[in-house]
Amino acid sequence: MLYIISKLVGFLAQPSTLIWLLLAIGLVRARSLRPLVRRNGLRMAWIATFLLAAAGLSPIASWVMWPLEARFPIPQIPDGSRDYAGIIVLGGAEDGSNSTGRGQLHVNEAGERITTASTLAMRLPQARLVFTGGVGAILSSPPGGAIAVRDYWLSIGIPASRILIEDKSRNTYENATLTHALLAPKPGERFLLVTSAAHMPRAMGIFRRIGFDVVAYPTDFRVNLQEEPFQTFNDFPAGLKRLDEASKEWIGLVAYRLLGRTDSLFPKPH
Repeated sequence: MLYIISKLVGFLAQPSTLIWLLLAIGLVRARSLRPLVRRNGLRMAWIATFLLAAAGLSPIASWVMWPLEARFPIPQIPDGSRDYAGIIVLGGAEDGSNSTGRGQLHVNEAGERITTASTLAMRLPQARLVFTGGVGAILSSPPGGAIAVRDYWLSIGIPASRILIEDKSRNTYENATLTHALLAPKPGERFLLVTSAAHMPRAMGIFRRIGFDVVAYPTDFRVNLQEEPFQTFNDFPAGLKRLDEASKEWIGLVAYRLLGRTDSLFPKPH
């Protein structure tokens, strides 16, 4: 039940939902025969239109995402290092429906999670390679992509003995708890954690709280404010999508901290 509530709250709290809802209410009220209600409705509609333009076209979304992505630097790891017992990559990059239907791994815009983990596995041949991610949908039951990820790793020469798959988790908290149960990490074992840069603060806080000794290896960067601090978007959907993604992480950090699922409000490198 908590999982379903979190999904519903997340959907209702995302900026795009709130802006479109404000616009819809404003337009409905603008049709009222009562002058005061009509004026308030028009005001709401104009405010929503301004917010839509600001959130969808301006660099605001990138500014909101930047602190998340900049929180954890990419570590320098020498080839062949034996400092890490495993590489844990969080699901979310695999397209389960297309992968199952076409018999090959298909990825979405977060595909760097898979490619980065694969590269690290080649560089660290002693480390286990762990994929964690199931299906987090509520209204539908699309096929998962964990098996397609495993088959892809096998196809590029990674031995089956090194690969572990956890395909039941629906969110980051379950990624951590179920992976911990799968690996049963021993004292002194350290793991690399691979996920999207914006998602890394929340993921690190959760995995640390569960009891993992993890080092962040962020990938799938979306913004670069050092070179393009005022880069705008070409259309509303692109800007709104990025703002929703960034807002989801900030809201998740607060919610998981209140639930005691992370080790701090805004986790940072030790």
